[in-house]
Amino acid sequence: MLKGSLTALITPFRRGNIDGEAFARFIEFQIGEGTQGLVVCGTTGESAVMTPEEHARAIELCVKTAAKRVPVIAGTGTNDTQKTLRMTLKAQELGADAALVVTPYYNKPSQEGLYRHFKYIHDETDIPLVIYNVPGRTGVNIAVETVGRLAELPRVVGIKDATSDILRPIKLRKAAGKDFAILSGEDATVVAFLAHGGDGCISVTANVAPRLCRRLHDAWANGDFAEVARLRDLLLPLHEAMFVETNPCPVKYAASLLGFGDGSLRLPLWEISDASKQRVRDAMKAAGIAEG
Repeated sequence: MLKGSLTALITPFRRGNIDGEAFARFIEFQIGEGTQGLVVCGTTGESAVMTPEEHARAIELCVKTAAKRVPVIAGTGTNDTQKTLRMTLKAQELGADAALVVTPYYNKPSQEGLYRHFKYIHDETDIPLVIYNVPGRTGVNIAVETVGRLAELPRVVGIKDATSDILRPIKLRKAAGKDFAILSGEDATVVAFLAHGGDGCISVTANVAPRLCRRLHDAWANGDFAEVARLRDLLLPLHEAMFVETNPCPVKYAASLLGFGDGSLRLPLWEISDASKQRVRDAMKAAGIAEG
């Protein structure tokens, strides 16, 4: 279920509210362009500034529109174990195929606290769980050994690792076993991640270049390393442009250029500078996905 090119979906807004029509079109665009999985209400989806009702609506829209054509992974993690449980149960009720659960931020739990947090969510739900490790945002890094312990639980099925440490997939594979999904959360290093045993990428760039991202993963799976190298180099300026300012600010602007939402964000996030907008347009034009 969890391999290849998955998209960390933006949530299109229209004047600050979820644009349901644009979101449905966006999901159809993603599936039509070859995306192999949809991650809704993650970091890129601005879940941190959604109300519980909006969070549920976004998951419901995604599940309904995807209609089982590709898996839907719903972000449900918070720094509060009980709140995380409620959100994970809601995602389960709404029909998500898995839940993406971020390591609890701000609290700075120990490794034993992390283990017990994820185990509690596992034991109180029936949905497959994917650990989300993004220490640059959360301030906590889940140890390889802790992931190995969690991988012994039957429904902890994978990890999204956004550390940019290309040694992590090697270590995670040894600790968690061959059937555990190891997904990158960092676009620019995805080829190295795959070479070191990763299974795929939950991508920001795939919001605007889903076909190119899928082609890269297909080329890797087919052993066409010349094509992998070509696509790696083609996509690098776009990867860099998507992070020229804080994610998801650049990618929401880029998606708006493709007709998905108005690019608006919720405070404390704000629109990117004119110079950054130009860089995004230039990168999209170079990748052949916009006129610039």
